[in-house]
Formats: sequence, C-alpha cells, structure tokens
Amino acid sequence: MHCLKDGSVCQLTTGESEINAATTITALMASPLFDLRKTYFLIGGIAGINPKHGTIADVAFSKYAVQVALQYEFDAREIPSNYSTGYIPQGSTSPDMYPQSIYGTEVFEVNEALRDIAAKFASTAKLNDTSEAVAYRALYAVGNHTKIYSAASKSPGIIKCDTATSDVYYSGTLLGEAFENTTSLFTNGSGVYCMTAQEDNATLEAMIRFAVHKTIDFARIIIMRTASDFDRPYPGASPEFNLFYSNQGAFEPAVENIYLAGTPIIKGILSGWKKTFEKGVKPKNYIGDVFGTLGGKPDFGPGTIFDPAVGQPEKRGEGEVRSRMGMYKRRVGMKGALGAEVARRANGAA
Repeated sequence: MHCLKDGSVCQLTTGESEINAATTITALMASPLFDLRKTYFLIGGIAGINPKHGTIADVAFSKYAVQVALQYEFDAREIPSNYSTGYIPQGSTSPDMYPQSIYGTEVFEVNEALRDIAAKFASTAKLNDTSEAVAYRALYAVGNHTKIYSAASKSPGIIKCDTATSDVYYSGTLLGEAFENTTSLFTNGSGVYCMTAQEDNATLEAMIRFAVHKTIDFARIIIMRTASDFDRPYPGASPEFNLFYSNQGAFEPAVENIYLAGTPIIKGILSGWKKTFEKGVKPKNYIGDVFGTLGGKPDFGPGTIFDPAVGQPEKRGEGEVRSRMGMYKRRVGMKGALGAEVARRANGAA
C-alpha cells in the first residue's frame, strides 16, 4: 500500500484472482492503522470487454458485480444436446433456471448514484488509445455484425454496464453469450454484462463482512474497469486467436486509463468533501449482496434471509436446525417466478 503524506489518498494492490483479492482486502479491513468508516473505495482494474456494449480502452462503471463462474460445469465435449452451454446454476438442472443453491457471493449491487457521479467526473478525462487498437476495432464492424457490434468500433469513452467475475480467463463468443445470460438471470433481467474481472466479487464479499460491523460504508464503493481486450473474437477469427495471438493494442492504454479516469474521481471527491462526500452519497437503489446482509430488500435473487437489525440469519424456533438447502426450499416458488419473468423478458415481452 502507498499513501500520500497527508493520508488523504492511498493505493492498494490486491493481486490478481479472487483469493488474492479477498485476503488482501481482509488484511486491510482488519488493520488497526486505518479508520475506514468514511473512506471511498475506487476498485480499479483492467478487463475484457463484450463488443456488444463497448470497445477496447473504454472505461466502464458498474452497478452489479456477478460471479458468473459459480455454477455447475460440463466439459464442452459432453454438454447435453438440449443445453445451450455447459454452465448450469448451482442446485438447478438447466442453464436458464435460477440457482437453487445460493452461496451469497453471486451478485453484489453498489450505489448507483455514486456510480453516476464517478462516471461524470471521469468523463472529463482524455483517454489514451493506440493506432493498433483503432485498426483492431474496425474488424468487428463487418457484414451482419456491423449493428450488433457497433459499440466495438467506437472510440474509447465512459460507459455504464456490469462486471462478470471469474477466476477462469475465458475467450469466445459462446462463453461470452453464456455469461451474458447468467448476468441477466442472476440480476432478474436488470444487469448487462460488459466487463470481465477476476477479483470484484471477492473484494466486495470481504468488504460486506466488515460493513456489517460498520467499519466501512458499503455505499462508498465504486467499481471501475478499463478494457484491455475483447472477450470474443471478431467475425471470422477463432477463440484461440483472440486469446493467444491477436494484437489488440489496448493493454497499455487500459492500464493508463485507470489513472486517467480515476484521477478526476479522486480529485472530485476531495474537492467536494465538505459539501457532499463527507456525509456520503445516499443510495437510491438497494446495495449489498443476494442475502440482504446489510438490510433492505434485494432487487435480485430470492429475497433477504437476514435480520436487517443484526445482519444475522432470521430467527428460528428453539431446537430447530436448518440446512442451507432448507433455508431456500420455501423460496423455490418465488425463484421459479423470477426465472419465468427473466425468460418472459428475454422473449421480448414488455
């Protein structure tokens, strides 16, 4: 960790992947050296990007982080013939069924009002780009894909869409589309997958455990990712070319754009501290995890299973022992209704 001399701003490197992120953030939160109760957290990193929603060197701000790989998985060579993907939500029996077994880290939702403020601050930045990236973007605007990948051919800018967390570094149209569907399913149709990540859900899970004890404010978290590569190949190219051999020219601009877009956010918070940010930006949306750990009613998933007053599981009868599956059994009907609503929307129903 590196801090300015006056302690107003610190930079922490978590390391890559979920385990590194969770352990690093936990160490920070448990340190007696810091009072983090009014601290704003800008989670920044590079990412792959979905060409349906953005382009390389873009800067994305997210409301949702979705742990898309927390599922059952079949080897691609053994996928049942009537399945669209080898990924099946846990406890379920088909790709489009809402997960029946929930761990609590599947989805996190952060402060949308703060996200919008951060995106506005970042919009003043002049983002970096390269001639190689300009040329590579043009490969997505061909034939029948011109419309569906129109966002991929634009110059880098500020976008708002959501992050998919997976320790597996994946490449390909089929996996990208599968995780688009997972993001929509897990968020009850409101999340839009555009960015890949290996850390965000782990970071947020560590944070929420300390937010329960009021040592941090979960409403003061910003998720920002910059696009270093496309998550799938351009039309006519192979997934292995996209992963191993393509020269997309965006890695260095993506790293640089973390600083370029992040700096106005930090300066904006510091300059507006007394007027706005010291007291906090009140969220207008639900914030927290799928369990409702911090109180409130999640707008995704089966609904809260926690007592908002204490952040602990709902009270049970004396001597009653409940399994994890048992806690969700009474919500199966609700989850089925949610899954049906997602399917209804996906089929074009209003």
